[in-house]
Amino acid sequence: MYAMDRLSQLFDDIASLWSKSASTYFAGMGNTLLLAVIGTLLGCVIGFVCGILQTIPVAKNDRAVKKGLLGILRAIIRVYIEVFRGTPMMLQAVFIYFGLPYFTNNAMRFRNLWVVSILVVSINTGAYMAESVRGGILSVDRGQAEGAKAIGMNHFQTMTSVILPQALRNIMPQIGNNFIINVKDTSVMFIIGFTEFFSVHKAITGATYKYFPSAAIEMLGYLTVTLTASLLLRAMEKRMDGKGSYELVKGDPLISTAGTYNYPDKGSPYDEQNREHACETEEERR
Repeated sequence: MYAMDRLSQLFDDIASLWSKSASTYFAGMGNTLLLAVIGTLLGCVIGFVCGILQTIPVAKNDRAVKKGLLGILRAIIRVYIEVFRGTPMMLQAVFIYFGLPYFTNNAMRFRNLWVVSILVVSINTGAYMAESVRGGILSVDRGQAEGAKAIGMNHFQTMTSVILPQALRNIMPQIGNNFIINVKDTSVMFIIGFTEFFSVHKAITGATYKYFPSAAIEMLGYLTVTLTASLLLRAMEKRMDGKGSYELVKGDPLISTAGTYNYPDKGSPYDEQNREHACETEEERR
């Protein structure tokens, strides 16, 4: 009975909080989603740039300047990846937001919390995406790049037209995973005063002292958003995969200067199922 009473009280408290503060919760979730979307998109751009730079081929006959520059770039990228993958996002936010005025003796500071929040989420996401992009590029068969080079494409053209479109499909699950992680991890931005979903929870519980009912609303909110995002991302992946079955093109357009043509009731003129072809074959056999 006691458990049922507490459960009933929980529902009453949730209903009371929701009726009074629903708009506040929605505003916080809106900020969280916007920050996660922008941070993930910019992080993907950073990750793609770093991934491409890490996979630029270096031949033995390349000039020493090229080898030296690529070596320096790869070292910088490696340090960036290891630092931002190896430290919590909360500490990164503190270091960037409070570090700038500290090292400039308060001459420079971030005036807009949106700017610093997007910066932190983007560079954190970019560090993870850089390795995902590198793995996606390496997962594409080497023959694809060799074939592109054989027809005269340079490295940039090969990447943009041949490799990256295939690599993108391979890393789509990781992009979706990073977005879902960002939806949850943006909650650490309350440490610098950014108003997002979790900071709304802290403000409401400070005024109502109903910590657990508000936490239950937060849990349901995060779960709803992440499940919806997962379903949408899965649908996007299936759309990128295309149809499960493909229709084989019967006939070679290069055979006829006018292109291929079909008879609805006869099939392709180059198809063995074509009635005219079948008749000619029977006559030859006779």
